[in-house]
Amino acid sequence: MKKLFAALLASVAVSFAGGALADDKQDIPVVPAAAPAVTAPADAKVEVKPVEAPAAVAVVEAAAPVAEAAAPAPVPNKGDNAWLFVATALVIMMSVPGLALFYGGLVRAKNMLSVLLQVFAVFSLISVLWVLYGYSIAFTEGSAFFGSLDKVLLKGITPDSVAATFSKGVVISEFIYVAFQGAFAAITVALILGAFAERIKFSAVLLFSVLWFTFSYLPVAHMVWYWAGPDGYVSADAADKLNATAGFLFQKGALDFAGGTVVHINAAVAGLVGAFMVGKRIGFGRESFAPHSLTLTIVGASLLWVGWFGFNAGSALEANGTAALAFVNTWVATAAAAMAWLLAEWIIKGKPSGLGGASGAVAGMVAITPACGFVGVVGAIVIGLLAGVVCLWGVNGLKRMLGADDSLDVFGVHGVGGILGALLTGVFASPSLGGSGIFDNVTGKAADAYSIGDQVLIQLTAVGTTIVWSAVVAFIAFKLVDMFIGLRVPEDEEREGLDITSHGESAYHN
Repeated sequence: MKKLFAALLASVAVSFAGGALADDKQDIPVVPAAAPAVTAPADAKVEVKPVEAPAAVAVVEAAAPVAEAAAPAPVPNKGDNAWLFVATALVIMMSVPGLALFYGGLVRAKNMLSVLLQVFAVFSLISVLWVLYGYSIAFTEGSAFFGSLDKVLLKGITPDSVAATFSKGVVISEFIYVAFQGAFAAITVALILGAFAERIKFSAVLLFSVLWFTFSYLPVAHMVWYWAGPDGYVSADAADKLNATAGFLFQKGALDFAGGTVVHINAAVAGLVGAFMVGKRIGFGRESFAPHSLTLTIVGASLLWVGWFGFNAGSALEANGTAALAFVNTWVATAAAAMAWLLAEWIIKGKPSGLGGASGAVAGMVAITPACGFVGVVGAIVIGLLAGVVCLWGVNGLKRMLGADDSLDVFGVHGVGGILGALLTGVFASPSLGGSGIFDNVTGKAADAYSIGDQVLIQLTAVGTTIVWSAVVAFIAFKLVDMFIGLRVPEDEEREGLDITSHGESAYHN
């Protein structure tokens, strides 16, 4: 009887407590069932404010004695995930076979295999380093220049882990985000190889790649792309706190949708430094260095064009209208640049060339990369047309002015095109010229004001920072490699060709 009486008392007590809790909760805002809740930082006190965003936001005061049950964690959208799987595969295709064939066709036959293997090996090497520590340094919170080592070896990432997109409450699986960004890192390092093709040691390529990836690519990627994601941007105060944890150039407001600074300028500057430090090819300026297979080069350029849709449109991280805009802009800017290069070459030299068409297409891809999700279609066409003409000058007039043997015109195309695209992003992102403006994550819409002059100055800061950072790291890295293992193969090996002397094989057999 005593046990039964105690149980009855307990039941009555629970009933009264439940009623009291229900009364206490009447003033607590509740998130509608159809809208995902967004969580603010633990120390933030944020009032509920209506915003013009896809999802309603409701955050309870930290001091409230009783809180509503936590909303379920956001679940990755299967469509967005599927698009990122495809985009990642397209970016991988850009390296091997796209870039490998594009570069391979441009060198002499005796060095074809060496270029293919360098691209293949560097892509593989950087992919492994990305998982070991690269992703953690680039995409975790740390300083304004480097992330932390919290996710070394992808520690803590599981099939249930998610990564933020650019929409509140919308996430993707973190594993596919890791792979997507890793493919970016790998092709960036591989781009550098064209600047000193046909005369560098294979061992020097590998050691330089490790050093430059660690101390240039990772910090520049962190400076430009790292932020905490949109979900915590529920008020101006919360936004200021989160912005303070972002990368240095992100805090400045630099716009780089898919890698104008991080990928193209970063790699091109390192390539130019390498071209100077490795030295000119034997016979440069006296012997013919004509491409041995423009067929393979054009095939490679075509694969790059297809893969670039994953590179640019995939950077939206969602299968949405911004991805569609980036897709269309990549398509038309590339076409415009190819035609501009061909027409300019036709006027200057009397004949349009296959190499010119392929080079112009790549120039257009490079220039539209930082802008593709920010500018309108007309802006993309203008960027493409300018890229075709300006990069033609880059591989002819500027190259002669610099006096470097940039074997495959890495700086003339990727450097010049990347700088041009980054600066023009600041111009054509203006709503007055059909661009998207600056998105305000607190209000969920574009900011009311946009200054072309101010944004171009921010873009110039990002370009200058990237140039200086990459040049200093590349110079030190090449010096270290030269000190320990040397940069160049012996003269007799260079004359015979790297296929046989470095790898004991030949791309072709007579």
